[in-house]
Amino acid sequence: MEKRYDIAIIGSGPAGLSAALNAKIRNKSFIIFGNKNLSSKLQKAPKVNNYLGFYGVTGEELKEKFIDHIKSMDINIQEERVNNIYAMGEYFTLMVNEKMYEAKAVILATGVEYTKALEGEEEFLGKGVGYCATCDAPLYKDKVVSIISYNKEGEKDASYVSELAKSVYYIPMYRDVYNINDKVNIIEDKPIKIKGNQKVEKLVLKDNELETDGVFLLKDSISPKQLVPGLKILDGHVEVDRNMQTSIKGCFAAGDCVGKPYQYIKAAGEGNIASLSAVAYLDSLK
Repeated sequence: MEKRYDIAIIGSGPAGLSAALNAKIRNKSFIIFGNKNLSSKLQKAPKVNNYLGFYGVTGEELKEKFIDHIKSMDINIQEERVNNIYAMGEYFTLMVNEKMYEAKAVILATGVEYTKALEGEEEFLGKGVGYCATCDAPLYKDKVVSIISYNKEGEKDASYVSELAKSVYYIPMYRDVYNINDKVNIIEDKPIKIKGNQKVEKLVLKDNELETDGVFLLKDSISPKQLVPGLKILDGHVEVDRNMQTSIKGCFAAGDCVGKPYQYIKAAGEGNIASLSAVAYLDSLK
């Protein structure tokens, strides 16, 4: 397990970066998870005219400004995917593949680019459905596992799980040359539904139906509702107050994941508020 940070920030868009800047200024220990190249949406913007002080710049130019700023502040983005966040009372545990991180406060800045849940996915979460194959693989020793992967990273996970499970089905949501263990059955089909009674029993595909004991969904990003159990969602977004506090004490959220308008300047402002609120929360614990 890594050290316990003051703040963990999930997302490297304008909201997450703004939160990280303020955590740095306030001398808090923090970790930010995301992509060092930042958001692909940002660089595709042809013109940004509503970001104060940066009139008429392209998204690519604004992205470079962001990168220069965080480099000047010596802020490093951790390129790992957070699979689950659990509130443990006085701190949070973040599950990152085979590792765990701890933080006293969390700021969600995940945006809205997450894959729509499959039918049955939320119902069977923790009952055969999971998001970290390497974490939970030992639970499926000599059992049947299905892995739905949205990126090539899932190929390594599938090969690892195949060493423990009785059989592994791999359903890629991308097309490529697969570099995967011969023990894994690759099925190019579209997942439709996860079925079962008290736990997962079947994965229904468009042209097939698999009997399985577990289903892992390896996504590029996970919705906040699935990421943080017990988080209150309103109209598809994380519910927050004016301090960006969520329904879970010590957990804050900012940016597109908390609602419209989906604009960079609004996200950056909310990231600032979320970070200052997290700092105030941490100070209250002393």
